[in-house]
Amino acid sequence: MKLRHLILKEVWQRPTPMLTSLIAVTLGVMALVAIQNITIYSEDRINSDMESLGANVLVMPPEVTLQDYYAADLHGRTMPEEYVTRLALAQLPGVQNLAPKLCVETTVNSREVTLTGILPKNEFQKKSAWQGLGMLTNAVGSDRGCCATPATLDADNSPESLAHTRTIQELGERELILGSDVAAQLNAKVGKKLTLFDEKFNVIAVLPATGTIDDSRMFAHLHSVQDLSGAGPVVNVIEIMACCDDAAGDLISDLSAELPETRVITIAQVVETQVAVNGLMSRLSWVFFAILLLVAAASIASVMYANVTERRKEIGTLMALGATRGFVTSLFLGKALLLGIMGGIGGFIAGTILAIVLGPSLLGIQVSPIPQLFLIGILSATAVALAASYLPARRAAGLDPCLVFNDA
Repeated sequence: MKLRHLILKEVWQRPTPMLTSLIAVTLGVMALVAIQNITIYSEDRINSDMESLGANVLVMPPEVTLQDYYAADLHGRTMPEEYVTRLALAQLPGVQNLAPKLCVETTVNSREVTLTGILPKNEFQKKSAWQGLGMLTNAVGSDRGCCATPATLDADNSPESLAHTRTIQELGERELILGSDVAAQLNAKVGKKLTLFDEKFNVIAVLPATGTIDDSRMFAHLHSVQDLSGAGPVVNVIEIMACCDDAAGDLISDLSAELPETRVITIAQVVETQVAVNGLMSRLSWVFFAILLLVAAASIASVMYANVTERRKEIGTLMALGATRGFVTSLFLGKALLLGIMGGIGGFIAGTILAIVLGPSLLGIQVSPIPQLFLIGILSATAVALAASYLPARRAAGLDPCLVFNDA
């Protein structure tokens, strides 16, 4: 009988002793794959969000704790819209754009939707108190150059640019811009009329999909949202597009001094926090992986030693029939190899499924299998199984057939 037939027969006839070891190996690989998968895609999501952001500083009510940049206006707290005027008139160096927002919940066609009030660029130009400030095109109060991104942002004044620049040139009092998801749910296209707060609104644009919470939102003029919702002249957040150097320098302290009643946060702070969490998750995954594999190694070694003791007669018979020490060693290491491969494959599949399920629900990210983790799981599980089985295999190969039968 060939070696592989003996291995498969042994595993098939005695699956219980190996089951605990297989579960431990599988859990170790599963923990690594799941956490690493979510971490990697979370980092990709952060990078993607950073590339598409049109603002890098947030001004919010002081009691708000920011969890997600795109959900910065969903906390339900408000502050006076007058803060926008104070910031505009302060002419702080580096401020290129102010984007106040107010978020309210409403119903459209029996569906609950999030309506976000935004202030278009032309509203800044209409107010006589703000005229001549150079808002939205150059750094307020500064003649020096700035980072190249804002110039690109201002190049497109179409409503669809809101998806990436988070600003819009013009927006009428009864006009709507729809996110891609809410447009699909309502079967709404450009030119369609929708009723909000008993008023007819005309859809002027449907935003391209961004993969963010904006896809499920409606956008209307800030003052229309304030009036129709009864919220009054308040906002949830003021997004600021600031020059890169200023956003990392004195601007934050200047903003805090100008509006001490608020909390000022930079996107860099949010990203640093998310990156730190991702780093912690990644390190923890390796810790869990190492602990579980150590447990698996101890379990495998214990099972193999017990297997050698139980099968002394069988091993002696094989050696009496001409089996070499190398053959006996290969028999036990072959079982360990099969155990490692099965545990690696099972752990990768289970970990990937877990990441695919938990990614969207916990972090709002879409996860796909990562082939590199498959290789890491297989190689690590196999190496641990072989290492744990080596000494028991050598012990089995060192048995003397004569002594085995004499003991019997």
